[in-house]
Formats: sequence, structure tokens, C-alpha cells
Amino acid sequence: MTARPIAVVGASAAGLAAAEALRRGGWRGPLTLIGDEPHLPYDRPPLSKQLLHGAWEPDRLLLRTAEQLAPLDLDLRLGTRATGLDVATRTLTLDGGVGVPPLEQGREWRRLACAGVIIATGVAARTLPGADRIAGVHTLRTLDEALALRGELGKGGTPGSGGAAAGEGGGGRRLVIVGNGVLGCEAAAVARELGHDVTLVGIEATPMAAAVGTEIGELLAEEHRARGVRLRTGAVEGFETAPADPAGTGDPRVTAVRLANGGAGGGGGTRLPADLVLLAIGSRPAVEWLADPALDTIDGLRCDAYCAAAPGIYAAGDVARWDHPVHGRPLRFEHRMNATEQGMAAARNLLAELAATDPAATGAGDGAPAQERRPFAPVPYFWSDQYGLKLQAYGLTAGADRVETTVLDRAERRALALYGRDGRAVGVLAAGIPPRQLRALRAVVATPLPWEEARERIGAATAAG
Repeated sequence: MTARPIAVVGASAAGLAAAEALRRGGWRGPLTLIGDEPHLPYDRPPLSKQLLHGAWEPDRLLLRTAEQLAPLDLDLRLGTRATGLDVATRTLTLDGGVGVPPLEQGREWRRLACAGVIIATGVAARTLPGADRIAGVHTLRTLDEALALRGELGKGGTPGSGGAAAGEGGGGRRLVIVGNGVLGCEAAAVARELGHDVTLVGIEATPMAAAVGTEIGELLAEEHRARGVRLRTGAVEGFETAPADPAGTGDPRVTAVRLANGGAGGGGGTRLPADLVLLAIGSRPAVEWLADPALDTIDGLRCDAYCAAAPGIYAAGDVARWDHPVHGRPLRFEHRMNATEQGMAAARNLLAELAATDPAATGAGDGAPAQERRPFAPVPYFWSDQYGLKLQAYGLTAGADRVETTVLDRAERRALALYGRDGRAVGVLAAGIPPRQLRALRAVVATPLPWEEARERIGAATAAG
């Protein structure tokens, strides 16, 4: 009888980290890595920065080459979607597969009974109704989406468009970015560096305010305005389009974005001319395929402190909402470092669970001490690069009930912010500050300190710097 595999659903940073940790942890049985894209696992943060800019090509984003993956002895199923999971039997239902004709995808190929499952399917980009049927309207979550947007930015501007960049060099395009969060701000910075005419639209007046607070957001707004980005506030009411070609065939092409309620942010008006539109309006956890009622899929896949959603079923990365043992509440992070760390933690805890029933398969029968599951308690870390400015943060910056910002140099956009919740410091963010100085403040929020004590330590570090 063939041994059941461990399946990792999601050929992502979290999924790859889990697969590698399973082998390092002693898993000798079959190991299946399933990805819905046709590409080998790649890094996503550069999509909105180096790749969009054209500084990097796709091969530089690969987390591992095919040769580097070979020692893992993976059953690698790319271009394959998981469409269902029976929790009681740990059986996956699959659809598709690169190089596997549909007629050859028999019942055994489509159903995969597993010893354990790690879900690392990440998130999907949110969009607006009808946007997928309008040429020139993009989202930016996958490699193919990033390449499509880069390709259109490289085509040059619309003749007579009159955009700032077009006036300078004749090659700029009018790009309207809907959504002024992290992704929208990063894409705006890259597009301006490439010479395009950029308008950044947000429901909130301050860029990235939900993630970093109003004062840091205002610093970012100043930098974007100084670089020539127009900031607008409002909700998108719809798009204006024109026929894609004189014959009227193909999808209509976007010509403008209409804002509801007149818009705001300098000049008003409801119509924003556009050659291209990027929808950067957030994401949703990729859990729609998980219909088993044994799973809680509200805002991600709910897990306990060990990253377990059910016996033998674990989750990692952007899709996982787990009980953080330090903060005492369920959290979900869309951060690159968390994806890798949680992938390794989920693998380690799954192996510890399986070792109780099959020590030999997990390598626990070699005289090594039995592993125990450990709660996953990371100190979150995220960063964002915009123009020459680097933002870095430890801990929780969103959802704070208290924020104290010290602007060290407004012209240079150098600042330090402390974030609190329920009387304790839970996050710290630095803009334009050397990484070494920020790392020294990690301990302030690793085990949240009382607010006043944290303020004193931040103040001392600022004075020393």
C-alpha cells in the first residue's frame, strides 16, 4: 500500500518553507506541493517594485530553481487548483495541472488522500464589478499580472494625453491607481520613477493611514506630492471606456475613472482620464474552496496557536488567522517574513502531531527525542520601499488605539512611531532610519511593554541616534 503524502497547498513562500521544513524535520513519505500558477515558487514583494520597474526579470524572483528543488523529491503539481478538502479523511480534490491533459486526469489524480495538509494559498486581489472585461484595468498580485502591467506601461502614452510625464518625454502614460494602501503607494512610486503621469485615489485622504497611522501617512503623502503624484479622495463610481478598435471587437478600453460624490483632494471633479488603471483595493484570503463546515473561514482560515485548523490540517502565511499567544487574539498577517516563519512552524507542528501515530514516517523512530508542538508567537515585521524611502516596522501597527509619532527630519521624511493598544506598546515603525537602530527597538514590542516604559525606551534610543 502506497503511503499517504503530506500535501502543501500553495506553491508560495509559505508553502515552499513548509515543504523544506518537512524534509528537514524527517518526513520520509511522499510530499506533494500544489500551486495554481504554472510557475515555480517565486517572491511576491518585488512584483510591485523591482519587477514592475524593469530592474529585475522573472527568473530573479524564483525562490528555488528546479535543480534546487530536486533534493526535496516533490510531487510538484503546478497549474493545479485545490477545489475541495474533506477534513475528516484529509482528502483533497484537485483540478487542472501543467502538462496533464484533462482526459488523463483520472479519479486518482483528482483526489488526493493525505496524511496531513498544510494550506498556504495566500490571498487574491480584490477587484470591482465588470473590471475584468475592460482592457487596461489591472490588478497586481501574481507574476503574470505584474508582467502584463509592466508591458502596458512600456507602450508609451496616448497621443495628446497631456499628462505631466508625457509632456516631458512623450512616453508617459496616464495611470490611475485606485487604493492608497501599501501596494498602491509602491506602484505609484515606481510609475513616477518611470516617468508616468500618476493619480492615486483612496477612500481615506491619507495614504496607508490604516496600516501606519495618520502622521506617518502624511509624511508619505508629502513625498508622493513632491514627486508629482496627484492624490485624490473618493470612491470609484465606474469607468468610462472606448471601443478597443474601429471594428468594435474585443473588450472596450478604459479612458477614465469616475469618482462618486465629486471626489476631493485638490481640484475636485469626478472624471480622471486614464490610459491604465491599477486596482489596489486590498485582498481576500483564498479560502473559497474550503467548504467543509469543520473549518472556520471568516477572514482567513482560523487556526489555534499551533497553526492547526483541524487534526492534521494546518495553515501558514497570508491565509492563516491564528491565535497569537502573546497578543491574546486571532491575527492574520500579509507579511513576507511571516509567511516563511509560519510555514516552518506549521510543518514542525504537523510533524509533531503525526509522530504520535507514525514515528517512522516522520523520522522520530531513529532514537531522536520526540518533538512537541510549539505555539507560533512571532514578532511581526514588514517593510515598504517608496522612492528612496524605506519604512520598517516591528509588531502591530494596524488597529492601534494610540499612536505617538516623532518626526526627526521632515525634509528627509525621517520619523519614528510607537503604536499602543490597551495600555501597552504593540508596534514600532521607522521611516528613513538605519535598520540597526530599528532592530534595537524590537524588544520594546516583542513582549509588549507598558506604554510609558516603552515611550522612555523609544526616547532614549532616539536621543542616542
